[in-house]
Amino acid sequence: MLLSACERELILSGERFPVRADLDASIPVAGQPAPVAPPARPANQSVPISLPAASANADWSHRGGSARHASPHGRLSAAPARVWSANIGTGSSRMNRISAAPVVADGRIVTLDSRARVVATGTNGATLWQTELTPQFDRGGDVSGGGVALGGGMVFVATGYGELVALQASTGAVIWRQRLASPVSGAPAYDGGTVYVATRDGAGWAVDARNGKVQWTVPGLPNTLAVTGSSAPAVTDRNVIFPFPSGELVSALRLNGVRVWGAPVTGQRPGRGYQGLVDVTGDPVIVGSTIYAGTAAGRTAAINAGTGDRIWTAVEGAMNPPLVVGGSVFVVNDEARLVRLDAATGEVIWMADMPYFENDKPKRQKAITAHYGPVLAGGRVVVVSGDGLLRQFSATDGTLVGTAEIPGGAAAAPALAGGALYVVSTNGQLHAFR
Repeated sequence: MLLSACERELILSGERFPVRADLDASIPVAGQPAPVAPPARPANQSVPISLPAASANADWSHRGGSARHASPHGRLSAAPARVWSANIGTGSSRMNRISAAPVVADGRIVTLDSRARVVATGTNGATLWQTELTPQFDRGGDVSGGGVALGGGMVFVATGYGELVALQASTGAVIWRQRLASPVSGAPAYDGGTVYVATRDGAGWAVDARNGKVQWTVPGLPNTLAVTGSSAPAVTDRNVIFPFPSGELVSALRLNGVRVWGAPVTGQRPGRGYQGLVDVTGDPVIVGSTIYAGTAAGRTAAINAGTGDRIWTAVEGAMNPPLVVGGSVFVVNDEARLVRLDAATGEVIWMADMPYFENDKPKRQKAITAHYGPVLAGGRVVVVSGDGLLRQFSATDGTLVGTAEIPGGAAAAPALAGGALYVVSTNGQLHAFR
């Protein structure tokens, strides 16, 4: 009876294709040979690049350097070494995560820990002040997210509690608090006396920096899924570019919030479980008349800043603000690779692999290594990583040219100011490299 219940394994005939191949590539056409799956990645090229001269920029007021997120080429030693470390509060845990990038102005490095504590540290590593921002209406302490921006002698902090708070930069005293309609996962942006912030419910806010009064709001497309520590608005002379969790960029007039255009960064990487997470994680970077932005779902796009028309889309996500320099766009993509794209066409020039899954065994591939950046420092493209390494790459061909150890591993994008690179680690420390 047992033998009669056994059946031979049925093996279907026909061409076999990788499970991550495009669906169209696996559909045979009558009378034609079965198509071959496309190569996983193009061959790397060594293409010369013209970089601007490095400067000892004094400030790094936003994630990405400025309200336009177009980071400068900062000075840094060819072999950076850690010169000091300072405690900034509570580190990352299972319930709470550090997600805010450090910002720098007037000799202060301002950070936000995993439990809404803001700390200002001097360039010598000494703590200048600290302020607890957990609101009275929610003392549970289980909320993370948000970010920090500097401007006008003030510190502006957006929190996962759905508040925008202004602090005195010199003392950390609270000037005003504005309750928003939804939590904030990314950082605010400041320019010309106004603070701009995007909330998780798909709305853009403009708030008066003097008193915290709401000037106007602009609606976007809501999405229940959002990335903690996602992107911040970008500001031009005339417009504000809001990134939303739906993957949409919305341009609004700074004067009154009138919507000018909306442009979705569309597309998803096939075969990945995170493909539905289309939040804009690569902050909109404004260079000339073009905006560069990317999503966690595996897409980076170049968009005309005046009309919202798409110029090109690359099948590489951007997890942090893209670095646009020398006719190229550098991104840390959604598969833990540093990628150099042609700024005019979006074509891949080279890719540099970095650690991805923490465990190489297929059945244990769950946790991944986070990478933050890139920034251009000392003529090299720098990425800081959760595995405890600062990596330096050649901008020409992507060769790894140097490393330095980061105790605790990086938790957010770095800041580069005054010839020093500042990195926040998962253990609640701020590290300075020179």
